[in-house]
Amino acid sequence: MKLGVFTVLFAQKSFEDMLDYVKDSGLDAVEIGTGGYPGTNHCPIDDLLEDEGKRNQYLDAVISRGLTISAFSCHGNPVSPDPAFAKESDEALRKSIKLAQLMGVPVVNTFSGTPGADEQSRHPNWPVAPWPNEYGDVLEWQWEHKLIPYWREIGEIAKDADVKIGLELHGGFSVHTPHTMLKLREATNEYIGANLDPSHLWWQGIDPVGAIKILGRENAIHHFHAKDTYIDQDNVNMYGLTDMQPYSNIQTRAWNFRSVGMGHSAEIWGNIISALRTYGYDHVVSIEHEDPIMSIEEGFQRAVTTLKSVNIKEQPAEMWWL
Repeated sequence: MKLGVFTVLFAQKSFEDMLDYVKDSGLDAVEIGTGGYPGTNHCPIDDLLEDEGKRNQYLDAVISRGLTISAFSCHGNPVSPDPAFAKESDEALRKSIKLAQLMGVPVVNTFSGTPGADEQSRHPNWPVAPWPNEYGDVLEWQWEHKLIPYWREIGEIAKDADVKIGLELHGGFSVHTPHTMLKLREATNEYIGANLDPSHLWWQGIDPVGAIKILGRENAIHHFHAKDTYIDQDNVNMYGLTDMQPYSNIQTRAWNFRSVGMGHSAEIWGNIISALRTYGYDHVVSIEHEDPIMSIEEGFQRAVTTLKSVNIKEQPAEMWWL
């Protein structure tokens, strides 16, 4: 597998300075924001869609440094009850798929989105309990009337473009577990899969290795984010895992994102890498750094060091001992 980084981390750097830094850090790939929450700091998407020469120049800057683009990422909420944000997210996704097709990028990452509770809603609604019964009614309406119709259409667009969609399993969005991922995939097509991020699994009580086994058996892992989570059990006892405190309340939060190796050991990350290899994933492990107590430089380099120590780069040898 290759190691890469989600380059929104280096939004303050120019495109070429960012590429130089990634190369000098010994990585193999970049994941680039193309809209939505990640923004477009390193990707003038409209210019690239319109001009083949600019696309070639852009790709050459990446390839000439020995790098590849693992994915374009445009995380948003295309099924939001806010019409303006839904339109913005949908347009970013469609543009990203088209650009990925034109530039040979294999994956576009995003969120499934979260609808409202009904057609009159003004805000997203994330049901997390089956009772009182109206929560279950909301969930059924969201899937049948919003999620499945939208993602069926996008799945066909992705299939026609031969570009995989990686939905990040993220709390607060309708697809946030292996079950919801496979439920949507079954209702759409095989181009809809996961951008698997262990940090969002841990705080939901999901073992990442177990999730890799479940999704890997279905060839449903399209991309992988490397980010860690530290769970503070004393604070869990007070606030629970669905902790609504701001991320800035580091001392009292039930959990905080950490750089790779700072929430779970290198041994655990080695188990994750081994599970990815065992269950057929051989694309990029893309570092995402949102550690609130480490600088960008130190947090990023810590993740690089940890992942380099456990990554499996080469293809397995023949079983010569048999």
